[in-house]
Amino acid sequence: MPESEHVHVEVAYAEPSRQFLRALDLPRGSTVADAIVASNVAGECAIDPSALLVGIWSKIVAGDTPVQEGDRVELIRPLKIDPKEARRKRAKLKPGQP
Repeated sequence: MPESEHVHVEVAYAEPSRQFLRALDLPRGSTVADAIVASNVAGECAIDPSALLVGIWSKIVAGDTPVQEGDRVELIRPLKIDPKEARRKRAKLKPGQP
């Protein structure tokens, strides 16, 4: 079976109030940056992708990383609070504890 000239990937971005997921067919050899541009996530979500970390399946990668068949390119927002600190705050508010 001959190798396809295209790769199927997804681009994902999420905020608390909305999610963006776009499936794309890109030419083989395309990069993470190419996928982000082709998805139009910047325009639809009014974000600057260059200010965010990017990853493939939650592993941080550079924009010039080539995408492979089935990759999920993710735009990763910075955390607003350290997860450990958030847990401590929730524990303090738990009813029935001194």
